[in-house]
Amino acid sequence: MTEPDAERIAEDAVRIERLLPGPVERVWTWLTDPDLRRQWLAGGPMDLRDGGAVELRFRHAELSPDEAPVPERYRDMHAHGHVLHGRVTVCEPPHRLAFTWGGDGDAASEVGFELSPQGDRVRLLLVHRRLRRDDMVSVASGWHAHLAILRERLRDAPPPGFWTLHSALEAHYRDLLAP
Repeated sequence: MTEPDAERIAEDAVRIERLLPGPVERVWTWLTDPDLRRQWLAGGPMDLRDGGAVELRFRHAELSPDEAPVPERYRDMHAHGHVLHGRVTVCEPPHRLAFTWGGDGDAASEVGFELSPQGDRVRLLLVHRRLRRDDMVSVASGWHAHLAILRERLRDAPPPGFWTLHSALEAHYRDLLAP
């Protein structure tokens, strides 16, 4: 892999760190603006206040010109999109953002972003907590692929093929994150 791996930091959590083109305010906008976020992760409204509603509308087919076959278990999501709901748990613009992933309460996981300046670049630290063991490989692979697309979008460069990258990463993370 050309970027640092996601790492398991607890039985239920993964961490990914990236250096991205700055400044921090620009990266924050790509995390929070639905039209920009749609180009690397998922569109949808995000009420940027503690307790605010989050709706992520995934349309993987629109992330890149990837013509790779879609893995069978993701075909329906790829063809029809997928909507995920959550709630903002931390909002400290432009440095910290966290929200539940997939609902409210104990059943939801939580993803958090921290942004800090590193010269003319931005250190993005992503931690996804409260993951089920069965989801760890998919989540690590997904974030790794989505952040690779974000990096290229911030560089005004063509993004990598999402499904090509995701499939290679799932095989990689199956070995790396195996219990």
